[in-house]
Amino acid sequence: MAKNPLTLPKPLVDKLPVRLGGSGDGVVPVVRLHGMIAPGGAGFSRVLSAESVEEPLRRAFTTRGAKAVALLINSPGGSPTQSEYIASRIRQLATEHEVPVIAFCEDVAASGGYWLACAADEIYATATSVVGSIGVISAGFGFSELIERLGIERRLHSAGESKARLDPFFVEKSEDVEWLNTIQEGIHDEFRDWVVGRRGEKLKAAGANLFDGDVWLGRRAAELGIVDGVGTLREVVEKRFPGAKLEMTEARRSLFAKLGLPAAGWDEAAAAIVGAASARVAWSRYGR
Repeated sequence: MAKNPLTLPKPLVDKLPVRLGGSGDGVVPVVRLHGMIAPGGAGFSRVLSAESVEEPLRRAFTTRGAKAVALLINSPGGSPTQSEYIASRIRQLATEHEVPVIAFCEDVAASGGYWLACAADEIYATATSVVGSIGVISAGFGFSELIERLGIERRLHSAGESKARLDPFFVEKSEDVEWLNTIQEGIHDEFRDWVVGRRGEKLKAAGANLFDGDVWLGRRAAELGIVDGVGTLREVVEKRFPGAKLEMTEARRSLFAKLGLPAAGWDEAAAAIVGAASARVAWSRYGR
């Protein structure tokens, strides 16, 4: 039975922390969450993972005198599992240290990028930010006809009839596509429930229209309740916390990382190049 995406238990919606407002000096640590979301993090391209963001998040939430923690998000998405790990860690730290969280969407906060934004107590975007994409996507290639033309014989041996599902060198099977759709629908349900649990009654449109994978510019996203308002990091912080100092919280990088070199070897460098190409495709879907 399909679930109503806009009716979840109220306890899933956190109460807005009391400290989200006020005056006086203090500091607002800023954590930049920029790039594709994927496991690991070593290589040429910037990657967001539970591992790569742990240090800056921990430093931000333990900053003395923090009025709030700001998340500066610019991501087209990526791994749903890493998105869940990072968002869960943000909520854990926010609860532990009783520090409110405000997310700011830059160019793109889509798919997994929006998943991260929903870990905040409030979300802001600029008028030209691309926000949303609450859906699941997978892509690949089929080479069965190509290798046949080239006279190449594909040899694959496996134990278990489901082990070789969606092999790109075999003709696609309808039952394999059905299996993939089931996996995607399950992830989509988790994503939808997370958004509804975090945004609650702020969402102002019918559920199906919000969760069809579409994206919106900042002002329309605010009208739909996908974000709380239109504004930049400095505008909102200066208004909310007069006199507070913005403090960028970056992970400490090794010499290899500063030089743009992989720390673990050239195999990882090759993988990073492929990852960079995949990232370029992901960004291009949003015109960036």
